[in-house]
Amino acid sequence: MKFGTCNEYFEHWPLEEVFNYAAQVGYEGVEIAPFTLADSVEEIPASRRREIRRAAAAAGVDIIGLHWLLISPKGLYTNHIDDEIRNRTRDYFKALIEFCGDLGGKVMIVGSPQQRTVQDGWDYGETWERTRSVFEDCLSLCEQNEVSLCIEPLSADQTNFITTASEARRMVEEIDHPNFQMMVDVCSGSTEQVPVADLLDIAGPHLYHVHMNDANKRGPGFGATDFASVLRRLKELAYDRYVSVEVFDFRPDARTIAAGSIKYLRGITELL
Repeated sequence: MKFGTCNEYFEHWPLEEVFNYAAQVGYEGVEIAPFTLADSVEEIPASRRREIRRAAAAAGVDIIGLHWLLISPKGLYTNHIDDEIRNRTRDYFKALIEFCGDLGGKVMIVGSPQQRTVQDGWDYGETWERTRSVFEDCLSLCEQNEVSLCIEPLSADQTNFITTASEARRMVEEIDHPNFQMMVDVCSGSTEQVPVADLLDIAGPHLYHVHMNDANKRGPGFGATDFASVLRRLKELAYDRYVSVEVFDFRPDARTIAAGSIKYLRGITELL
């Protein structure tokens, strides 16, 4: 497996400096939150996209892909009952896919809990079908850009829609397209009724990405979450894609989080 880190906890750092520091402490890739670059990726010109791609290559890291997709611009909602809102969101997904492809990224993590929650009065089944339709409309463009959408099951305290690995796998299997897969987030997965390592088995052949974060929302090694069992299971599954450090509590600082997390994870893998 390969180790990456997300960029948003490097608050106010130029992206080029994130690439360089990530490489310095031992990461092989960086996962980008688009809202850290612009309110809308449509504002980012082709020249800047080329600069970002060149900067990553110069630092010696991959651009893994994108996550936190719908933080901005405001008003997006994956499965909204209003056709105009939902279609605008679908069109922004397409802009993100092209942006990801321009950067050389391969995955887009579909989390965004507040932009997918089933609101009061909505039918769950109809919401499910609206969600499917939005994703299915994007998959031809995903193929063209060699980008895969990865649905992320999120904890029930964040959303009421696709809160388990089993639900995520159901969505993947219903859509049945090679560019639509799923991922596991250790922090959210810690709220399920089975150990996080078992969620990797539930994902099965559709496991395409993993977020490494402690149940306390900090980095690996900054809490009590059992990462050894997760990494052991990934090794048993011969998982050879990225695991990315993602945190929600940015204390104490970006350098300490990044360096401490990768040291902890690599220390475990050396013992497996």
